Amino acid sequence: MSTTVPEVPQRAAGGLLDPKLLLASLPDAVRKLDPRVMVKNPVMFVVEVGSVVTTVAAVAHPSVFGWAITLWLWLTTVFANLAEAVAEGRGKAQADTLRRARTESVARRLTGWPGSRSEEEVPGTALRLGDHVVVEAGQVIPGDGDVVEGVASVDESAITGESAPVIRESGGDRSAVTGGTKVLSDRIVVKITSEPGKTFIDRMIALVEGAARQRTPNEIALNILLASLTIVFLVAVVTLQPMATYAGAPQPTIVLVALIVALIPTTIGALLSAIGIAGMDRLVQRNVLAMSGRAVEAAGDVNTLLLDKTGTITLGNRQAAEFLPASGVTVEELADAAQLSSLADETPEGRSIVVLAKTGYGLRARAQGELAYAAWVPFTAQTRMSGVDVDGRQVRKGAAGSVADWVTGSGGSVGADVAALVEGISAAGGTPLVVAEREGGGVSRVLGVIHLKDVVKEGMRERFEELRRMGIRTVMITGDNPLTARAIAEEAGVDDFLAEATPEDKMALIKQEQEGGKLVAMTGDGTNDAPALAQADVGVAMNTGTMAAKEAGNMVDLDSNPTKLIEIVEIGKQLLITRGALTTFSIANDVAKYFAIIPAMFAGVHPGLRHLNVMGLHSPTSAITSAVVFNALVIVGLIPLALRGVKYRPTDASSLLSRNIGIYGLGGLVVPFVGIKAIDLVVQFVPGLN
Repeated sequence: MSTTVPEVPQRAAGGLLDPKLLLASLPDAVRKLDPRVMVKNPVMFVVEVGSVVTTVAAVAHPSVFGWAITLWLWLTTVFANLAEAVAEGRGKAQADTLRRARTESVARRLTGWPGSRSEEEVPGTALRLGDHVVVEAGQVIPGDGDVVEGVASVDESAITGESAPVIRESGGDRSAVTGGTKVLSDRIVVKITSEPGKTFIDRMIALVEGAARQRTPNEIALNILLASLTIVFLVAVVTLQPMATYAGAPQPTIVLVALIVALIPTTIGALLSAIGIAGMDRLVQRNVLAMSGRAVEAAGDVNTLLLDKTGTITLGNRQAAEFLPASGVTVEELADAAQLSSLADETPEGRSIVVLAKTGYGLRARAQGELAYAAWVPFTAQTRMSGVDVDGRQVRKGAAGSVADWVTGSGGSVGADVAALVEGISAAGGTPLVVAEREGGGVSRVLGVIHLKDVVKEGMRERFEELRRMGIRTVMITGDNPLTARAIAEEAGVDDFLAEATPEDKMALIKQEQEGGKLVAMTGDGTNDAPALAQADVGVAMNTGTMAAKEAGNMVDLDSNPTKLIEIVEIGKQLLITRGALTTFSIANDVAKYFAIIPAMFAGVHPGLRHLNVMGLHSPTSAITSAVVFNALVIVGLIPLALRGVKYRPTDASSLLSRNIGIYGLGGLVVPFVGIKAIDLVVQFVPGLN
């Protein structure tokens, strides 16, 4: 079997106007001049038709002015296509790295599974849904599937770009594997869950290339608005010619076409598609795959965010926070016994107890080998205790009830002070572990309590406060009891919590929020999360999760970092804000072009219109040419903003509107006045345009 190591993908270059990317995108931009492609963008289709009309007019009546206008109208159309081609090109660069992750390998298919262990070698492309293959250390997993036997360390860098290996094992929520990834250790049996050509990598390639990108409802609505405005201005210009003729100032066809291009919202029409593609690309740059543009857009409108407690809000591993001794016991005695009983405890909680005893109380970390005659007592679900028997001394550590039974079984008792400590820790949202000892078969005594704390990740309160400023309600979901859940929720700063949550509870909560007209986002990785992920407006599945979860969600986080959901919401909002900002700029931008072209068209017949020539443009021909040239160049100038997106700052809707008008509305008025005037200063020296 082939053991070729998939190449670790490198992210696409981040340069927004990289000359190499521009040159590579130019052929695509020219190919998009096909009317069958252009008609999907009504605004730019009108510009293309206008370019054809002016070309015919320029051929029939050659002039420097006619050919200049024709050239810049064609450039306007190409620049609009270039914006989309550059955005798509960035996605194709990502897709190329994913293609390199696909390997043609020979699979070791098991025949007659599970009764037979016979193997046959077949091409990876010959695998079918339900086949079972065996993969050992150093070999590449030939297709998407679930581990049904064994456990192994897997290198997924070909997919995620991260070099740290992950554990994949049968059963549970970490059984899914992806074709093209490499097994680093041990041996696993994988059940194939995808057909050739329909693997996860194939879907990723289609998505990042934009082949599967559908226009979102918001984008469709804006397209309809732009098409309506275009029709209105077309009618206005068509009816203008009879009036101009009646006034004694009939206008050449080229001038009328230039007026149409100036009136319709060409700037946003040219950049609209690029904005949507770039939104998905920004997610890809953060290792998140959006299965549709609708999901990215929905993320920008999310009202409620459901977050799993463990691994998202908290570190996921409870840590020893303090030792609380019983009456008559010193804290040093308790720390020594706690450390001793935890030496064989390899859980994160057990290791944290050893660390706290060493760092907090100066106790040297002892190795198990130093206690030659020690009998280690492992933790079991039945006893709910662990400990050690050494030198005639028995030390136990575990759940309060279990240790209390062990103590009373030998005639000992648990004092009221210890009971109060246990109750206080539980009320604070922590986990109490009681430590007790028995000397030489005598009466047991309780030494004290270890406070295990579910540590909230640093900065979470600030992030939730930021979400609150966005108008997003955060809900923590946990299997903890309500008392513990409340304490963690208060410490983290979430708005609400759902304790002792079941899959049915999650579904009910999502539906309740949606019935109130809200959009809901959530994360998940298990099969039991799949119904809720499918129900949520934005369902982010972890790449480490089951195939059922990844199929149910409309986004997949390749890094399997649940807190990424917060970034996804920010990117979604950035997409919507960018679209709104450039729409505002485009509409304001047209006003300046009216002041350039309208006075130039009629000032000869109606001298009073010269007062509208506030820019002091040199002549009618230079004014019209300057406006058309600016109209083309501004599209290129705004491509970086469309790809990068407008920086998002948490604020309310009214403040956001004021910011849009103040920056992009005012900028849309001022920039064209300056730009058109600057171009006019150059154009007036060109023979035939002055």
